[in-house]
Amino acid sequence: MARKGKKLIKGLWSKSDLSTLKKLFPNNATAKIAAKLGRPTDAVKKKASRMGLRKSKKYMKSLGRA
Repeated sequence: MARKGKKLIKGLWSKSDLSTLKKLFPNNATAKIAAKLGRPTDAVKKKASRMGLRKSKKYMKSLGRA
C-alpha cells in the first residue's frame, strides 16, 4: 500500500508516543491517533491492546456500539 507524504515509523515507541497513545486512545479514532503518531493503524491497535488500553464506553456509544 503506497502512501504519500510522511514515511510511517516502524519499531520502538518513544515515551512521548506512549503517553500520547494512552491519553488519546479511549476517546479518539484509532486511525486518527495512528496518523498523529505517523504509525500504521494496525501497529497502534496492537500496542494499545498490549498496554491494556480500551475505548471508553462513551466513545463506543458515540459510534453506535455500546
